Amino acid sequence: MKTPLWLNVAATTLIASVLPGCDVVSLKELKPGVSTAAEVRSRMGNPAQEYPNVDGTATWEFNLQPNGIECYMVTIGADQVMQKIEQVLTEANLAKVVAGMDRAEVRRLLGAPGSKVTYQNSQEEVWDWRVAGTIPTEEAHFHVHFDPASGLVKRTSRRVEVRG
Repeated sequence: MKTPLWLNVAATTLIASVLPGCDVVSLKELKPGVSTAAEVRSRMGNPAQEYPNVDGTATWEFNLQPNGIECYMVTIGADQVMQKIEQVLTEANLAKVVAGMDRAEVRRLLGAPGSKVTYQNSQEEVWDWRVAGTIPTEEAHFHVHFDPASGLVKRTSRRVEVRG
């Protein structure tokens, strides 16, 4: 008997929506000042990006975009011990994105976007992050609009859709 297409789609969607939660569980098991860089890698896999810091530490990006609403930055000390875990898709961090920032600065602050789209007519490249809504039935997005020629932020915007 062949499995109906709708059942395959439903099962795939369910599995994809649950998987990002595994990363969050693994992150909660890690302890600042105790967990090592090797333990972070074994539990979380390789980071999406590694950023060296001037003080000899490194910040590792663990991003749950495009389906999740979190991006975690994990700071690893020069001694290879984890110093902190921070969820960076917060209102405070979103407010730090201002006109004139370049792509690298935005990426370092918020992690990789869930999508990037270039609009020829408006001469903009728009990066999109899913973020927490104010109520559970909202799907909220934060957008950063870049000038494609200069690579600098022109403005930010938001889109909120009420679900269900």
